[in-house]
Amino acid sequence: MVRKEIIACVKSSGIGVLPTDTIYGVVGSALKPMAVERLYTVRGRQPKKPFIVLIASVADLALFGVHPATRTRALLSKLWPGPVSVILSCPGKKFAYLHRGTGTIAFRVPGSPKLRAFLKKTGPLAAPSANIAGKPPATTAREAYTYFKGTVDFYIDGGEHAGAPSSLIEVKR
Repeated sequence: MVRKEIIACVKSSGIGVLPTDTIYGVVGSALKPMAVERLYTVRGRQPKKPFIVLIASVADLALFGVHPATRTRALLSKLWPGPVSVILSCPGKKFAYLHRGTGTIAFRVPGSPKLRAFLKKTGPLAAPSANIAGKPPATTAREAYTYFKGTVDFYIDGGEHAGAPSSLIEVKR
């Protein structure tokens, strides 16, 4: 698939593998419950464990009804873009398919300008690591293929990508 096809695929609840700024992820639209459920299925992930959501900018938090206080915004501007996922309150039922009853979602603005540009076109992505639950994260698209084969709709090969997962912090009001 070419880039335009991949963007259209994501917008229509497709899922796929791509390199993030930290590790390879298996991704789908965070705004499409069907895509999120597919991610749980292909990863074999415990259904009560929420995914990290990649966003293009702090402004994307509003799509989830998240409006950080001034102090929190100041903290986010220091951490993002970068490899830190921040858990924020998102208690509404509308996004229960993402927060899995926790009332919180971990968001991250990636450090990669290329990935942020992609996110501007696709919208926010639920982005767990590219592996089957309990297995090590894939370091190449080929390795991800051994995990998922034809159960995902696309693979973007970014070469070897063996970084560390993002750090995770929680911000409480």
